[in-house]
Amino acid sequence: MEFAEVVRRRRMVRSYDSSRPVEPEIVTKLLEQAIRAPSAGFSQGWHFLVLDRAEHREPFWTATTESGQPADPWLTGMRSAPLLILALSDKEAYLDRYADADKGWTDRDEARWPVPYWDIDTGMASLLILLGAVDEGLAGCFFGVPPAAHPAVREALGIPERLRLVGVISLGYAAPDRKSPSLKRGRRALDEVVSYGRVR
Repeated sequence: MEFAEVVRRRRMVRSYDSSRPVEPEIVTKLLEQAIRAPSAGFSQGWHFLVLDRAEHREPFWTATTESGQPADPWLTGMRSAPLLILALSDKEAYLDRYADADKGWTDRDEARWPVPYWDIDTGMASLLILLGAVDEGLAGCFFGVPPAAHPAVREALGIPERLRLVGVISLGYAAPDRKSPSLKRGRRALDEVVSYGRVR
């Protein structure tokens, strides 16, 4: 598929055919593409936790779902995904890398960073997974986890403190799905979001 077509087709899908697992070789291919994302100082401070079996996904859903609450359509659809990939960032990898002699900083001061590149780079790697999924005929969605649920997710899945949960990628073969009502807002035109020379 041409790259422009992959970009055009990419959308957030929230319902999957739970009877069709994602083939392991495709999962490996998507992850190999993800680690080709750019990273500051080639720090590569990302980690991907793959939940490709029901017994691995269930602790995640238990940790992120309020007990006793009826499942809404969004949750029901997302739980049908046969594959979840947790995108985790490692700030320490960046602080360590930029304290190396070739970078010139002699400390690990986080204040030197204008934005958290560890999260940005992990997000870029996640986008490569989403684009690669489209190229493989898969559907996907990137979603966040409420901060209050992070400790439970860490405990349930053995995530160490040094790794921050940036988001989750659900993947699978698409099932009938309603488009997000947010799409009614329309895509903003280039002249609304692009400036040349000076922001107007």
